[in-house]
Amino acid sequence: MRKSVVLVTVVSLTAGSVALGQAPPAPPPAQKTLAATLNVYAFPTKGQKPEQQSQDEAACYTYATQSVGKDPFDLQKQAQQSQQQTEQAKQQAAQATKGAGVKGAVGGAAAGALIGEIASDDAGKGAAYGAAAGAIAGRRRAKMAQQQATQTADQQNQQVQQATQQDIDNFKKAFSVCLEAKDYMVKY
Repeated sequence: MRKSVVLVTVVSLTAGSVALGQAPPAPPPAQKTLAATLNVYAFPTKGQKPEQQSQDEAACYTYATQSVGKDPFDLQKQAQQSQQQTEQAKQQAAQATKGAGVKGAVGGAAAGALIGEIASDDAGKGAAYGAAAGAIAGRRRAKMAQQQATQTADQQNQQVQQATQQDIDNFKKAFSVCLEAKDYMVKY
């Protein structure tokens, strides 16, 4: 009997220490406010409840969207699409230059053969020189065209990104002004 009491005590102490060693379950993550989703931080200065703050933020979101004429979530989607289009344009430019050396070589060989035949009655030698020169020139032209296409795509994307950021900043200003009028301290 004494052995069973000791065994039960040891088992219950061990089980208790195992349970104590476990971390409590994490609380569910707090839901972000609309303002926080937009990277705008609003603090209620008059003790507004979370429900009231949510209503105020929704009203200010509508106000800012109407004032600026743009929705920031749509703007972010457009910026992402612009980035994807830029990457596609770069890939297309790289694909367009494949085989440029071969094309240049063929054209150079034809011209070299003609010149070689006229100059020294050796069309083969002229074709070989022409092919080499044509391949180099073709690659050079293709590389320059690829660089120019890439640069143009980057510049267009940069302009879109800047315009998008300006629109988002204007939205945040209008959103903040509205929240400040509703007694919130706002930072973005």
